[in-house]
Amino acid sequence: MSLETGERNPRGIPKAPFIVDVDAHLGGPDGDAEGPLKAIQESIGKYRYMDANLTQRRQGLEEKIPDIKKTLSMVQFLSNQHSEHEDEEDGGKLKTSFELNDTLFAEAELEDTDTVFLWLGANVMLSYKIPAAIELLKSKLKAAEKSLANTEEDLEFLREQLTVMEVNMARVYNADVKRRREKRLKEGEKDGG
Repeated sequence: MSLETGERNPRGIPKAPFIVDVDAHLGGPDGDAEGPLKAIQESIGKYRYMDANLTQRRQGLEEKIPDIKKTLSMVQFLSNQHSEHEDEEDGGKLKTSFELNDTLFAEAELEDTDTVFLWLGANVMLSYKIPAAIELLKSKLKAAEKSLANTEEDLEFLREQLTVMEVNMARVYNADVKRRREKRLKEGEKDGG
């Protein structure tokens, strides 16, 4: 028994139906609640699985975006330094210090600042000219921010669907308890009456 409606959010997450008529959903007064309850539990499990995956994705993006911004800021700084000091006698050398360890820094002179090396992941680093690096980082930042917004929207949608399914579960369970109680009372009247 599938509880999915044909409706989906923009990224394909199915919308949970609200069970309006619980008795009709259970198949009338003599229907069995075990199958519908199992279907609801399966749907809740699927929504929770999607929620866990999207939460993990959001955390990854929330860590990734500041790194991209920091890298973009540094590349833009190098671009500004390169254009300001291009005509100087020393060739526009940039003096800087960099971290070797938590407590150990070294000084360096950057001579050719029109090229940067960017980590792409999976132990891959590529050389880019600064304008190309800035464009790449801006596009990566824009894509990551859009992905984060979509993920947060999906998480909100999932929470709504989980709430609907939990309400459905409670309503079906309560209707089943009520039907069983009424059935016992009727059987007791027959036996005693």
